[in-house]
This record gives sequence, structure tokens and C-alpha cells, in this order.
Amino acid sequence: MQRKALSAFTIAAGLIVSALGAQAQGVEGKLVLYTSQPNTDAQQTVDAFKAKYPKVDISFVRDGTPRVLAKLRAEFEAGSPQADVLLIADSVTMEGLKKEGRLEAYDKADVSAYPAGIHDPAKFWFATKLITTGIVYNTKATMKPTSWLDLTRPEAKNQIAMPSPLNSGAALIHTITLTGNLKDGWKYYEALKENGTLAAGANGDILRQVATGEKLYGMIVDFMPIREKAKGAPVEFVFPSEGVSSVSEPVAILKGTKNEAAARAFIDFALSKEGQQVALKQGYVPARPDVALPAGYPARDAIKLMPFDAGKALAESDAARKRFGAIFE
Repeated sequence: MQRKALSAFTIAAGLIVSALGAQAQGVEGKLVLYTSQPNTDAQQTVDAFKAKYPKVDISFVRDGTPRVLAKLRAEFEAGSPQADVLLIADSVTMEGLKKEGRLEAYDKADVSAYPAGIHDPAKFWFATKLITTGIVYNTKATMKPTSWLDLTRPEAKNQIAMPSPLNSGAALIHTITLTGNLKDGWKYYEALKENGTLAAGANGDILRQVATGEKLYGMIVDFMPIREKAKGAPVEFVFPSEGVSSVSEPVAILKGTKNEAAARAFIDFALSKEGQQVALKQGYVPARPDVALPAGYPARDAIKLMPFDAGKALAESDAARKRFGAIFE
């Protein structure tokens, strides 16, 4: 009896696997991805998808998010958008495209493995990673920060560098997140200014300044200092006790896609455990909580994400830039 039950289970499992394989084999045709991922990451993503869906002829166009958007807008104006799927830096940009009616909802996307608040509730875009911003410091610094407020202490006077939200989408999200969650709000940024904080440069420049000792502290995305520490750089990265902001490198289907089946398959793959393991391989924190974190990161429950509403942030973005500019310029 037990053997018969086992045999039945084996047959059923085989049928499920066969059905999934047949489903993958049934998806075919051309698929164009527009992405802001680094070239190596984009190629790894495309290769992994291609291995799962070998009949899909997928290609990608890669550039920074502003240039990807400029290319898209030129195509919108011409009435001939070329992309089927977008995989870009942040959810605020996706919210803008959603508001313009440029994205297509995917109601049947399976997000059951994810906590609420990670993806767009209306399922127009979906998070693929959690790239957080915290504090980096040089190991020779006498003060070892654990809180965002530590950057306003006298020990950090004239020793802090951070990206400007006037030039960086991720920095804008970070600023809106901190001012919306820290009890001092915008007064926190006024205190940073009073403490001699330099707001200029990209994340790579912040890392360089702190690693060389030109500055002792910085606000920066997590993976850069964690990777450089592993290579021997004299830096440490801190996830502050109040929590961190994050960008989620969301993926979405462009409205008017010429291959909706393949576009949906790409979303399914990005959200699957297999797809999330690609993010892990690339050295990022996968958005899916049942996938491990890269080496050098703390336990997932030690990383506290501050609440963030992409739609609200989109509405506040112009005012936030003006407020920041009034403080730092």
C-alpha cells in the first residue's frame, strides 16, 4: 500500500514537472528588455531566463535609468515603443510610468512568498532586490556609528559625505525615506548641514573618500562597502538601528508589449526562487525572504526596512528636491 502511494506521488510529481516544462517550452518569440542593470548583471539575468525559456529570443538594451527613460520617451513620441519589459533602478520611476499609463498590470503574478509592501499593490511593478542605504565609516574613525543621529555628533564634524538627491534617484528615495521616518524630519538634514556634511558625488565617489580617509563617514548603498571590505578596504558598513531606505530594482511589463506571454514569463521568473537566486549570485539582497543573503551581510531580520510609499514619494519628489537644495546650496 505504501509503495503504491509512493508510486502515485512520484507519477504526480513527474506530471507537474512535465507540465511546467511544457509551459516553459510553449513560451516563444522575441522579447526586448530595457534595463539599467550593469552589463554583467543584465547578461546574467538574460542568460538565466533563456535557460528556463529556451524558445524566447530575448535581447536587452542597457543604460542608466535616466537615459533608458529618455529613449523610451522618444519611442513613445514616435508611437513605436520597442521594449516589452523594463528592469530599472527604482519604484518611484516606475510609479511615474504607471501614472502615465505606460505599464501593464499583471494580476496573476504570484507574490505569495513576499511580505506586503514590497511590490506595487496594483501589480504594475515588482521588486527584484533590496539595495539599502546605510552608513559607511573608515576603520580609523574613533566613533563607530550605530544610528543615523550619530552623524550629527561633534566627532563627525566635517567628516561626512553623501550623494545628493538633486543628482541621484536612489539618494532622493533615501532622503524622502529618512525625512518621513526620523522624528526630526527635515531638521535632521539641517543638522547634517550644520555638521559640515558634503552632499555631492555618486556612491562610488563616497566610497573612495571614506576608504582613503578623505572623509571618515558616508551614506552609501550597502553592496559597495561590503564588497570592498572583503577585498581588504579599511571600511565598515552599518545598518542603522532606526532602519534603512531601499531601492528595489523593480521589473514591469510595458503597455503594448508585442509578446505578452513571454513578458509575463519574465516577471514569473524574476519573482521565482530560481530567479531570486540570480540576484543572490550577483551579490545583492534578494527581495524574496526565503532566499539567502550574500556573504558579508547580517541575518535578514537584522536589517530593518523603513516604510516607503512610492506613489506618495512621486508626489513629493519635486518639493523634496527644492527643500534639500535650500538646505545644502
